[in-house]
Amino acid sequence: MDKILLYMHAGSGNHGCEAIAGTTIRMLKREGAASVILSSNDPEEDRRYSIGGLEKDGAVRLVGEKHIAEHPVAHTAYYGYRLITGDAESFLRYRFRDAIRLAGEGEGKCTAVSIGGDNYCYPELHRDLFLTDGVFRKKGFRTVLMGCSIEPEMIHGLSEDLSGFDRIIARESITYEALIDACSTTDISEEKLSLCPDPAFTLEPVQGEAPAALEEGGIVGINISPMVRDKYGEASAVMDNYIRLIRYILEKTDMSVMLVPHVVRPNSDDRQALSALKEHFAGESRIVSISDRSAGELKFFISRCRFFVGARTHATIAAYSSLVPTLVVGYSVKSRGIAKDLFADEAEGLVLPVQDMKEGGELTRAFSGLVEREDAVKQRLTAIMPEYIERATQIKLT
Repeated sequence: MDKILLYMHAGSGNHGCEAIAGTTIRMLKREGAASVILSSNDPEEDRRYSIGGLEKDGAVRLVGEKHIAEHPVAHTAYYGYRLITGDAESFLRYRFRDAIRLAGEGEGKCTAVSIGGDNYCYPELHRDLFLTDGVFRKKGFRTVLMGCSIEPEMIHGLSEDLSGFDRIIARESITYEALIDACSTTDISEEKLSLCPDPAFTLEPVQGEAPAALEEGGIVGINISPMVRDKYGEASAVMDNYIRLIRYILEKTDMSVMLVPHVVRPNSDDRQALSALKEHFAGESRIVSISDRSAGELKFFISRCRFFVGARTHATIAAYSSLVPTLVVGYSVKSRGIAKDLFADEAEGLVLPVQDMKEGGELTRAFSGLVEREDAVKQRLTAIMPEYIERATQIKLT
């Protein structure tokens, strides 16, 4: 296999990004990639978690993106150059300069793989995505979009960039089918499209010390993100829904609550919202908070849950792949698509759009429905997950 350069990796403080990058690196090395390079927004953050171990083992070469705003002289020079020439890609060439240089060393061609997953769901990211993809193509790289989720209504507006990829791998069928449909009216080629589950489904849990004191009645794992609280939903209504759910669990069941962060980056830290929930129930012995850990360690804690309620996609992927009945607090196609692929016509009620949280009781009602379906959901996950995980190991980038 040619050299592989992975790009659009935000950093491992987003443990979903860590899970995608780590599992992809392991698969590429098993398949005989000549070398794997990970271009990272924050390499020092990566080294604090599992990517650091992969670097030490020689499985990946980790290189940081260059942040032009941190270099005033370069920033001024590039800004002036862009102003004069209109070359909008110049900032991106600077950002990925070290990765491109490293990928060009030695023999053999290099494939550049965008691993941002749901990046195309966010219009504010589109311009930089288009420009970055253009930089790699003009440098002669073969480009692949891996593990993507894209809102169907956005695809036509993205088609110029999407058609430039040599391969597009959708991670769920709603995106895949929308891409297929778009082939007849855009330059996207059906031959380049494939469907493969998110590689994070293959993540191995890393054992830690579980809160055994909570095991007696079972644990409900709970994750909330600032994104669903502030951007896609009404913040007060979302928090009220979570508070009512926790109160219901404590008052109506013998289960305990485990608060699980899955993104701990400065601009989007799950611990902020989770701490607010913990403080609301101050002194309650049946609520514990899990501290920040690697993606594999967090998966171990999630695997010990009887139920999981999560907003972060990769927290719910950790739960699904551990056969834990899961309620997803969703806001985009990725949550609907993954649930559809796992549960087919039975997905109804297993994803609650955050936009539907308005009165305060929606999350509790959805969780009650999950509890009623516990055996059926568990049986479905047990039946489908081995084959689903096996499919996730078969991503073809070249």
